[in-house]
Amino acid sequence: MDALPQASLLLGIIPALILIYIGLRGYEGHYKDKTIFLTFIVGIAAGVIAALIELFTVNAGIAFIVLFPVLEQLLKTMILNIGRLQRKMETTIYGLSLGLGFGSIFTPVSMIAANIQIGETILVASVIIGSLGIILFQGATGVFIGYGVYSGELSKYFMLAFLLQIPVTVWFFLTIFFKVEYLQIGLIVYGLIVYWYAIKRIMPQILSQSKSRKRSKKIGTNIK
Repeated sequence: MDALPQASLLLGIIPALILIYIGLRGYEGHYKDKTIFLTFIVGIAAGVIAALIELFTVNAGIAFIVLFPVLEQLLKTMILNIGRLQRKMETTIYGLSLGLGFGSIFTPVSMIAANIQIGETILVASVIIGSLGIILFQGATGVFIGYGVYSGELSKYFMLAFLLQIPVTVWFFLTIFFKVEYLQIGLIVYGLIVYWYAIKRIMPQILSQSKSRKRSKKIGTNIK
């Protein structure tokens, strides 16, 4: 087998780790480093499982487009919805690391699915850029699922993640099926938009809610 897909694994993991570092800024004290590392590794393992299923079902057509988003978001939900993480605001943060780990595996998977060989520089670059969009998107949906687990609105945020992933799956399916891998460049734009929304609109809510709880406790203590 061509060495490119195996080597490209680092091209998925390295950006994911950088995004974790950037995404966690300002949230110090709201998470445990050990759990961040663990959820990232578990995310990679779950991503491998999802990717293997994808490689064997990519020719399923419409069924692939509809069912695969369910599978991916269900895997994240099963991991984040364990008892010790339910109703915990830090689960939103762990959703980020889980999702980024999950997405990091799709760079080598895209290489394998597209059957790209060493020397196809333009195709390699376009697929890597497209895969970065998928990493961003998976990190964002991890935040959605994590926040849903914390807020008790899991169904709402699961559906949001599912619906937002359908365009990604359609785009990925078309680029692979019609052998126009350079179109994956469009994925990074979509991924950036969804990631921005998750980082700027969803995650900050746990900080504001944490401050509100502290103020409530302080007021209650003063009254006593």
